[in-house]
Amino acid sequence: MEKYWVDINCDLGEGFLDDALLMPYISSANIACGAHAGNDSVMQQTIQLAIEAGVKIGAHPGFNDPENFGRKEQQCSQSELTDLIQSQVVRLQKIAQSFGVSLHHVKPHGALYNMSAASPDIARVIATAIKEMDASLCLYGLSNSHSIEQAKAIGVNCCNEVFADRRYRADGSLLPRSHPLALLTNPEDGCRQVTQMVMHQSVLADSGVAIPVLAETICIHGDAPGAAAMAAHIFNYLQLQSIGLQKN
Repeated sequence: MEKYWVDINCDLGEGFLDDALLMPYISSANIACGAHAGNDSVMQQTIQLAIEAGVKIGAHPGFNDPENFGRKEQQCSQSELTDLIQSQVVRLQKIAQSFGVSLHHVKPHGALYNMSAASPDIARVIATAIKEMDASLCLYGLSNSHSIEQAKAIGVNCCNEVFADRRYRADGSLLPRSHPLALLTNPEDGCRQVTQMVMHQSVLADSGVAIPVLAETICIHGDAPGAAAMAAHIFNYLQLQSIGLQKN
């Protein structure tokens, strides 16, 4: 059987209890940088866990809005958005350097992520901010979205992201969290969705239509109930399908 390799990422350092339990089942950690969640101490702890597990370290910048966990849209000028991204990435970079390691990627969080996916202007500002800081950093963005298109247009390394625990709309965007069916909580459902995305490059939208996706990295949300169980189930299932993790 042909061997497939995938990257599984997880949003971590956000104040939840499963971070250490998730590490064996992922290959990339998106670490909150103190705006929507996290602080220096949590960043240090999460980086240490990632190093011990051989997991790639990435920044997870979001809106400075812990009350809404960075999931409420905000309007920013280009300069404000650039500073929002760069200040958070620099904060995590400095801590990573104290451990003798470098950042691998940047993945915007929450509302910022969805706004980038939907708006070419916002996507371009974010990609440019990353390129100005460190051209070696990879941008994780929603598969086939403006986030990816704009990153490619200005020469930023990028990775098409899909979700194991979220349902999709027919236009390729994520079903809003306010929708009662937005979240996939059954590990079996997550496994079926991941397998379809990896093996067939498509995902079933809420309308019942299969839409194209490119699964270069797969996200499991660390704040979701049962996240560790979901990650373990998907990891073990992928192993049985000869699909391995792209570890450091």
